[in-house]
Amino acid sequence: MSPRGIPCPVPMFRRDSPLSGTLPLCIDLDGTLLRTDTLIEGFCALAASRSVGPVLLRLLKGRAAFKQAVAAAAPLDPALLPYNETLLAYLRQQKAAGRYLVLATAADRRVAEAIAAYLGLFNEVIASDGTRNLKGEAKARALVDRFGANGFCYAGNARSDLAIWRQAGAVILVNAPAGVVARVRGRMKVELAIADQPAVGPELLRAMRPHQWVKNILALVPILAAHALTQPSAWIGGLVMFISFCCTASSIYLINDLMDIRADRIHPRKRFRPFAAGTLPAPTAVLAAAVLLAAGLLAAQTRGVAPVILVYAGMSVGYSLILKQLPLVDVFMLGALYTIRLFGGGEATGHRLSLWLLGFSGFLFLSLALLKRVEELISMEAAGGSKIARRGYLASDTAIMQQFGVAAAFASSIVLALYVQNEASIQGYASPALLWLLVPLMLFWQCRMWLSGARGYMHHDPIVYAARDWVSRAIGVAVVAVIVVAKSVPFLTLGAGP
Repeated sequence: MSPRGIPCPVPMFRRDSPLSGTLPLCIDLDGTLLRTDTLIEGFCALAASRSVGPVLLRLLKGRAAFKQAVAAAAPLDPALLPYNETLLAYLRQQKAAGRYLVLATAADRRVAEAIAAYLGLFNEVIASDGTRNLKGEAKARALVDRFGANGFCYAGNARSDLAIWRQAGAVILVNAPAGVVARVRGRMKVELAIADQPAVGPELLRAMRPHQWVKNILALVPILAAHALTQPSAWIGGLVMFISFCCTASSIYLINDLMDIRADRIHPRKRFRPFAAGTLPAPTAVLAAAVLLAAGLLAAQTRGVAPVILVYAGMSVGYSLILKQLPLVDVFMLGALYTIRLFGGGEATGHRLSLWLLGFSGFLFLSLALLKRVEELISMEAAGGSKIARRGYLASDTAIMQQFGVAAAFASSIVLALYVQNEASIQGYASPALLWLLVPLMLFWQCRMWLSGARGYMHHDPIVYAARDWVSRAIGVAVVAVIVVAKSVPFLTLGAGP
C-alpha cells in the first residue's frame, strides 16, 4: 500500500526471510482494531441521509456486494473512527521491530484500504471485494492460502474468528466474549490478550441518558395545575406516564445517536457518547431500543394513552431522521415534543390542561428549543466552525435565533398573564391576585436562562441545565409556593374576576 492509499504489488511472504522467526500478524478490523462495526456505521449514515433503499437491493447479490455498495455510498473518515488504542500501540511496537502486518478483514476493501493508508502500519490488506465475503471459514482459507497452516498469528474478537484461530500459529484476543476465550485458552497459543472494553450495562445506561428524564416530570404538571395533589389515582396516572415517556425517550435517544455517530464525533462534547466513542455495540443498542419502546407502550396502555406515546415516538423518529436538519422546523418540533409531555400527563391523570396553559407552554418550550440551538451555535463558533453538522444553521444565524427565542419567552409571559386574569378565579383560588407573582418569576427565569446561554454557561439541554441550577430550582420552589398560598390562604383578592 502506497502512502496515498493506492494498492501496491503484494510481495509473497517468505518463511526464510529475516522475519522467519516471527509469524506475520494478521489483524481483524471490526470489533478488533476498531471499537465499532464499519458496515453498521455506513448503513446508519445511509439511513440518516435517506439513501438506504437502493443499497438494500444489493443484498440480493450477497453480503459482499452489499458491503461494497455501503462502502461506496457512505465512505468513512478514518481519522474519526474509534480505534483500540491498546492494540494500536502493540501494532506500532511490532511494526518498529520489523514484523509483517496484515489487515485481514471481512469489511469491504475500500474501507480497509482507506484505514490502512491512514494508519500507515500494514504491509498488506486482505478484505472482502464485492464477490467474496471474507468472514470465518472464508477468511481462514484466504490466510492459509497466503501464509500456510499455522503460518500466521491472528488478532480477532468474535465467535466467527474461531475458525481462523484453529488454522493460526498464534492468537491475539481483543475484547472477546468469555465463551470465546474459554474455547481458545489451553487449546491455542495466545500471544496477547486485551480486555479493555467497558462493561455494556453502564455504557447502555449512559446512552439512555437518564439525566434527560427530568423533562418527563412535565407529565406530572397537570396534577399541580388541577390542584389534585391529594388524588392517588392522578398520581398513579402521572407516574405511569412519566415512566412511559422515560422508556420511549431513551429508546429514541439510542436510535438518534446511531444516526448521528459521524456528526457526534466532530462535536467537542458529543464525541464522548458511547456510540461515537465505540464503547457500546450497535446491535445491543438496537435491541435495547426495541425493548424500551415496547415497555413504554405497554405502560401507557395501562392508562389508555398508548396513542399519545405512539405520536410522541413518531414525532421523535421524524425529528431524528429528517426534521432536525430543517431550520426552524426542528425547533418547533422540539417545542412540540415538550408540550406533548404535558398533554399526555393530562390524559393519563384525568386532568386535561386548559388551552391557556397549553398556549403558555407552547411559547415557553419554543423559547427553550431555540435556546438549545443557539447554545450549539455559540459553542460551534467558539470552536471555529461555521455550520452545525446535520443541522441547517450557519454561524450567522445566531443573532436572529436569539431574537426569536427572547420574543417567544415574552410571549409566554403575556399568555400567562392573560390566564391569571381570565381563569384564576374559576379555579377557586382564595387569593387569586397572588398568582400575578408567577408572571415576573417566569419571565425572570427565562431571561436568566437566555443570559446564561449568551455567556456560554449552558452546556446542556436547557431543562437539564435548569434542573442543576440552584437559581432555577429556587424559582421553581417559589412558583409552587405562590400557587399553594394563592389556593389556600385568603390574603388578597384585588384584581381577580372580570
